[in-house]
Amino acid sequence: MNAIQATAFQLPHQTHHYVGKVRDVYSVGNELLVMVASDRISAFDVVLPRPIPFKGQVLNQIAAFMLDATADIVPNWKLQSPDPNVTIGWRCEPFKVEMVIRGYLTGHAWRTYKSGLRTLCGVALPEGLKEHDRLPEPIITPTTKAAVGHDEDISREEIIAQGIVNSADYALLENYTRALYQRGTEIAARQGLILVDTKYEFGKRDGQIVLMDEIHTPDSSRYFYAEGYEERQQQGLEQKQLSKEFVREWLIANNFMGKEGQVVPEMSDSWLDEISARYIELFEKVTGQVFEKRDYSSVEERMESAIRKALTSLGVQ
Repeated sequence: MNAIQATAFQLPHQTHHYVGKVRDVYSVGNELLVMVASDRISAFDVVLPRPIPFKGQVLNQIAAFMLDATADIVPNWKLQSPDPNVTIGWRCEPFKVEMVIRGYLTGHAWRTYKSGLRTLCGVALPEGLKEHDRLPEPIITPTTKAAVGHDEDISREEIIAQGIVNSADYALLENYTRALYQRGTEIAARQGLILVDTKYEFGKRDGQIVLMDEIHTPDSSRYFYAEGYEERQQQGLEQKQLSKEFVREWLIANNFMGKEGQVVPEMSDSWLDEISARYIELFEKVTGQVFEKRDYSSVEERMESAIRKALTSLGVQ
């Protein structure tokens, strides 16, 4: 099975190499980041032992597609995608919050509501809602960006009072978040999808707010199929989702939830093929484009060559 498990490039003027759960991030000089989307897959905060062919390509190309489709709303960090698994962009100073926006009472929002609480991140929620109901209007429920451990819910008022983001910048972050979610909703609707919730990360470069990281991918967003949504709600049925939830469900069925002492179940070649096919389906459904499988022969050499050529074009010798 061909897949990209890890990379170990030595790039011109490379100053740092960070290995995340899914991506390898190279710092080049003081200005640029090279982000390589590997085929690693994580669930329950654990990187699973076998990579998924084409997964990195799917996520990188959806992110690039969505960044290009929203560049008129807010400047973003992307400069080039010289390879199906690679994006090169500006290094930014990140805000220490993630801007989560929700159009539906799903996931964490539903769990909070079900517990009896009627506020989330300082936002009031109406009575009488069911799981997956559409909210009267989208709500912004920010979280802190924890260096270690889990992100925590936080309100707009707490963010400003604690000096995490000043009030003028935060007002802009909210405006950008709502506009990006509206654009994402429109793109999804054209594909017969509902963008249920998503998150955005922002930073600053030369004093300007910039959209960072990936957006509207299945790893950062939740999608429902629009067809049959109303009927399923009325009948109290589960919504049909487009996400990597099926991987988590398989792990749970095989007694793995990332807890101490649990062992990741064996991932057969046929199961890897199935996950890969599902990710490709995700790409085609979300973007409306036909997925073109990359050639894995000599893949690391070709990636590094493409990166070096792109860096040269950006003035890095």
